[in-house]
Amino acid sequence: MSSQAHRVNHEPAFLLTAKPWRESSLWLEVFSRRYGRVALLARSARKRQSELRGVLVPFVPMSASWYGSQELKTLHRAEWTGGWRQPQGKALFSGLYVNELVYKLTAREDPHPELYDALSRVMQTIAEESHHAAALRSFEWRLLTELGFAPDLTQDEHGQPVLAERQYWLRPEHAPLPLDDANGLPPHEVQGLAMRGADLIQLHSGVFENTESLQQALKLTRMLLDFRLPEGIKSRQVLQQMQQFQTA
Repeated sequence: MSSQAHRVNHEPAFLLTAKPWRESSLWLEVFSRRYGRVALLARSARKRQSELRGVLVPFVPMSASWYGSQELKTLHRAEWTGGWRQPQGKALFSGLYVNELVYKLTAREDPHPELYDALSRVMQTIAEESHHAAALRSFEWRLLTELGFAPDLTQDEHGQPVLAERQYWLRPEHAPLPLDDANGLPPHEVQGLAMRGADLIQLHSGVFENTESLQQALKLTRMLLDFRLPEGIKSRQVLQQMQQFQTA
């Protein structure tokens, strides 16, 4: 069967990464709504006269058409679909951070339409709102949940409902454990995080009552993300270095 038969037209997508390929082309990684993360070859996209130069930009939605039966497809057409401006200043790092998480944690051609919708929402919020920490925490949790990396925050390790007034012990790949039961854990499971049930309930719902709840959510999502990405998150490291330089 000809590779032309494996054609996808006008698929909603976000550009995650782009790197030079041979003399004038680009190797793209995009996250699409119906096909998940896809590798695309944009032929001649680096030439000055290419119509793709102003379209292949991150953080804003586009429509992509491609063909091919191999893992690396060929981009046939791309169009900007409008929506919002690109993020500026520190918000740019938030956009880079989100893209890095999606790129590193998703598998190629593994569809997650709800994750795509969550990506679209958080990118719009990053671009339009200066205070978007709550949107980032909600996206991190949606990403971890969609990919099967997040614990169920509605019940504890004994199958009992998580209660707002109780304290729990959180570890990667485990349900919340009532803090009273954490004393008997083996040494290799002692690494974890104590959290109030109220903060777990808020993270699950995506509605945060105060800054303290957001800080607790950050501690949990960071622990779970670092467990999955032991090599580190480059965009986070760059931002931390810049902040240290500014305060030095």
